[in-house]
Amino acid sequence: MRILVSVLSCTLLLLSSCNDTTKQTPLMIYIEEPHSFAKPNEAVITHLDLDIKVDFATEIISGTASYLINNNDASEIILDSKYLDIENVQADGEDTNFAIGNFDKTLGIPLSISIKKDTKRVTVFYKTTDRTEALQWLKPQQTADKEQPFLFTQGQAILTRTWIPIQDSPQIRLTYNAKVTVPAELMAVMSAENPKTKTQDGVYNFKMAQPISPYLIALAVGDIAYKPISNRTGVYAEKSMLDKAHFEFSDMENMVASAEKLYGTYAWEQFDVIVLPPSFPFGGMENPRLTFATPTVIAGDKSLTSLIAHELAHSWSGNLVTNATWDDFWLNEGFTVYFEMRIMEALYGKDRANMLARIGRQDLEEELEGFKDTPEDTKLKLHLEGRNPDDGMNSIAYDKGYLFLRTLEETVSREKFDAFLKNYFESHAFSTTNTEKFIKYLNENLLEKNGITFNTEKWIYQPGIPENQAIIVSDKFEKVEDIVRNFVKTNSIDTAITTTWTPQEWVHFVRNFPENMSVKQMETLDKTFNLTNSNNSYIAMVWYEQAINHNYHGNNVDERIETFLTQVGRRWYVSTIYKAFKRNNKTAEALAIYKKARENYHSVTTNTIDDMLEFNAK
Repeated sequence: MRILVSVLSCTLLLLSSCNDTTKQTPLMIYIEEPHSFAKPNEAVITHLDLDIKVDFATEIISGTASYLINNNDASEIILDSKYLDIENVQADGEDTNFAIGNFDKTLGIPLSISIKKDTKRVTVFYKTTDRTEALQWLKPQQTADKEQPFLFTQGQAILTRTWIPIQDSPQIRLTYNAKVTVPAELMAVMSAENPKTKTQDGVYNFKMAQPISPYLIALAVGDIAYKPISNRTGVYAEKSMLDKAHFEFSDMENMVASAEKLYGTYAWEQFDVIVLPPSFPFGGMENPRLTFATPTVIAGDKSLTSLIAHELAHSWSGNLVTNATWDDFWLNEGFTVYFEMRIMEALYGKDRANMLARIGRQDLEEELEGFKDTPEDTKLKLHLEGRNPDDGMNSIAYDKGYLFLRTLEETVSREKFDAFLKNYFESHAFSTTNTEKFIKYLNENLLEKNGITFNTEKWIYQPGIPENQAIIVSDKFEKVEDIVRNFVKTNSIDTAITTTWTPQEWVHFVRNFPENMSVKQMETLDKTFNLTNSNNSYIAMVWYEQAINHNYHGNNVDERIETFLTQVGRRWYVSTIYKAFKRNNKTAEALAIYKKARENYHSVTTNTIDDMLEFNAK
């Protein structure tokens, strides 16, 4: 196994610091990055001991965050904090001076803590506030069972600092232990070793032994239960969702086994999924050992479980090997989409994988069109200084990143590319990297080694898509496109053909409606297939978008759109529909719905829609 010296040193340093009380001096390995106030080359956290109480009555988390640190003869250590009430700070058990810096609306504040050269532990006493962005407190009526409240966190990209004072940079990896006290009738779970049953006193203890980036520290509290799928996979959900989730995700063990065959041993022992209430802003979040997932993937036929394959793939790309800065986000997501497609191909065949890849390619085209006035945003390597890193979390990182890697694979051969990727994950395990280091590694270990010339820098540092892109072909999608064209001409469709369609084919069918499709034709399709009332959230979302695009109001579709936007908080889905309203000069209608729906959304979603609709919440 070939291991880069600096990466191995960093990993060993992080792993040893949690158990060794002797002072260690960190290597000068950290990159200066714009989304954290921390100065880790001077003083860096290595382990967190969290002791907190979750109070649903006040909607406040309070307690202590205590850190083991390494310092390089520094007189202070700087943490990131935002919308937290910092009550006191101690260094090695004694009160110490601390200062709160100027507030930045994106980054929050620097929390500067006085330390000595031999300080080993820093402890912060704090409370969250009603402005804490990572947390979403849900009333019982906002949950599936509607009996108990619910809480979940969302840390990516830089929101962990809003519920824990921390050095909130992805390149700073730490282990953690946590004691979390919650109401006795609820269960707490984290991105760590988790309980399988409720405790009697509502006290839960957690341990994450592998070093992870701060954005991956996650907590959920609710009236949930666990159901295993295998000895290392299972699902958490509210009672009414548990059996549905268990069926939907029953292929999880097969996914893990398939992933291991491709790129090496799963390094996190357990791979569980928790199905959260519908306000969760993402499809999934790859929190180690416990993926957070939206209920919108529960379709009843396992048709949307590529999302689970995606979050599993993050166990290698993102969690095991992490982007050092948010400018390098494509290293997390492009690799993960590529890995996801390989898992889906291994389990369900190349046709399904290619259909998913084609949908991603269409998403990429829409994103490129949306960035036509800001082409710099279509580069893989971004420059996000002065901006929210969420600005880079779009199809460019995911689908252009995937297309780059697929083009590489087709250029060098799958066999050579698989060997390269497996070695990349193994040799960079539990470390962070950036674009420049990856290019160097790629050149030395794949391209130069095999005498291959490839336009890597054009793919990464130039806008748009180079000409030497892989062409993704799907015979099934081509047949679907023929059916769309024939329907537009003849106003008729052979329903027998559609009886075997997958949800991906239905999505492709609806997304390819031409601009000149008439309202009458929309009505015909809706009467034939009842698309307005589809139980598949993905099909429903693209149909609602087309209903807005084509000014279709039949079959109570307007009411269904409002219900969908009010009940679902997944940012991709709701932003697609609100964007359609805005694109079609129906912003007033969008705002009328948004005012009703906004309180059900997480801050990640409201931040996006507020900007899109120019909505002022004050």
